[in-house]
Amino acid sequence: MWQQMICVVLLAISPLMAPLPADPPVPALFLAGDLGDSASPAFTPDGGTVYFMRGTDHGATVMVSHRANGQWSPPVAASFSGQWRDGDPTMAPDGSYLLFTSNRPATPDGQPIDAVRNGKVLTGQGLNLWRVDRKGDGWSEPVRLPATVNTCNSSFAPSIAADDSVYYIGCAPDGVIRPLRATHENGQYQASYAVAVGDKDAQVRDVAIAPDRSFMVFSIRHDPKQPYRLAIVFHTTHNWSEPQDLGDTVNGGTHSMGSQLGCDHRTLYFSSDRALPATEPAHGVTSDDHIWRVSLTPWLAAHGLPLPSVPLSCVIG
Repeated sequence: MWQQMICVVLLAISPLMAPLPADPPVPALFLAGDLGDSASPAFTPDGGTVYFMRGTDHGATVMVSHRANGQWSPPVAASFSGQWRDGDPTMAPDGSYLLFTSNRPATPDGQPIDAVRNGKVLTGQGLNLWRVDRKGDGWSEPVRLPATVNTCNSSFAPSIAADDSVYYIGCAPDGVIRPLRATHENGQYQASYAVAVGDKDAQVRDVAIAPDRSFMVFSIRHDPKQPYRLAIVFHTTHNWSEPQDLGDTVNGGTHSMGSQLGCDHRTLYFSSDRALPATEPAHGVTSDDHIWRVSLTPWLAAHGLPLPSVPLSCVIG
């Protein structure tokens, strides 16, 4: 009997023990030819427009680019960005709204928000989550998410599930910066709560949640001296599986951050300072972060997870 019980247990946990793919896909450079410091691409459901964060001398701006005839247009500042320190755009799965981070004043007559780290005030370095809703071909005026979500001025890296719940990095009740989730019910964001992933010593950043919440990808490390590496977890009957590192083929460079899913919900986009392909002229750029993409299909298949349904209009590029 005990042998049978062991077999049942092994069968139950075997998906969580899935090994790395024997031949893991190699990340490809996104927006080739545009070598500015870029991160966090958020796509419209058809994949034809991308919003992303562009580092500038003044902080960061949300940029937008459109695809036509297989080519991406030169990026320009999004209509709602350009004045403040904006970044981390993420698109609702249906494209009806977009969230982003900003240090812009919480009130019209206020000052850029500050951050407090280790007891030190960092003027204008705070971040809250803001929302713009789709209005025709444009966007509404940005609206700051409520204090139930912006529990402190270090709220960033949002990701939106199909049920409109928001996963992001922010201040947990114990004051530690952790992954949080805020559900959206009856038109209101509810109080956020900590998402338990990894062990107690893990530092988790930049969560990308699958629309159906079946898996998520994030950056993780256990020591400040270690680089952040990409890992994947799967939703189980007991919350989340143990993080599975995506391996050295994916985790190149000194860090891998800014996880986002493409419109097919199986292509991972992330930022890294990994070496540029030999075919891509560097133009003297050697250390900026660039956007890369890689298919998660091998990891999803190894876990036995059905591949996410892809919108008919979605084009990856």
